[in-house]
Amino acid sequence: MPEGHTIHRLAQDYAARFSGTAPRVTSPQGKFSDAADLLDGAVLTATEAHGKHLFLRFRDADWVHIHLGLFGKVAFGDTPAPPPTDTVRLRLANDTAYVDLRGPTTCALIPEQEKQAIHDRLGPDPLRDDADPGAAYRRISRSRTTIAALLMDQKVIAGVGNVYRAEVLFRHRIDPYRPGKDITPTEWDALWTDLVDLMREGVRHNRIDTVRPEHTPEAMGRPPRVDDHGGEVYVYRRANQPCHICGGEIRTADLAARNLFWCPTCQRN
Repeated sequence: MPEGHTIHRLAQDYAARFSGTAPRVTSPQGKFSDAADLLDGAVLTATEAHGKHLFLRFRDADWVHIHLGLFGKVAFGDTPAPPPTDTVRLRLANDTAYVDLRGPTTCALIPEQEKQAIHDRLGPDPLRDDADPGAAYRRISRSRTTIAALLMDQKVIAGVGNVYRAEVLFRHRIDPYRPGKDITPTEWDALWTDLVDLMREGVRHNRIDTVRPEHTPEAMGRPPRVDDHGGEVYVYRRANQPCHICGGEIRTADLAARNLFWCPTCQRN
């Protein structure tokens, strides 16, 4: 499932190609046809992301809510657009660009109040200007749940997925099994600040890189990471490989139905 930086990048990409235009809106698959007919030719006035939720506003208050889930894909292209396949849930097309949405968990036309209800049930998003990290910490500091699980709980903090969860805990030498209540305010401030910086970089470069300059392949004289999930990382999907810092073996385990990755030597706190 895409992490939050990908959704914010998509919001920017939709805006860059379609904001202020009145695109042709279609649903070749048919599952969004009624809503597409209502939106066809309406001006796209805003795009927005909160965690893993994408919102496209047409007119003043008609919002398309998109959640990609595990299988959703978005593909942009320049016009002329090729004939769409019957797997395309939603296509937007104007004089210069088109975009196809396939396989999302959610693609729905919703009113303003329903959109607000989605925001209300999500935790603060490190990539949003209105984020309140204190709200997340209030929940974390009262919880006996592991910090690794809490970071993946979208009601606690929105947009953090498996990669950022593993990497930010490693960068701050925090044992992923520590209960949330044992995370100090100073530690949380550092974690949050780092997430903001890392995820902003993710939006900028459209990939996740988490290693510090002294641990890049060039600095360490090691081969670059080869992985279809993106850039240079410390522990994510590096089980049984040596830690870049201590040389010990990276571990993996199942936690809350997701694979957790960590270095038991570096992350003892």
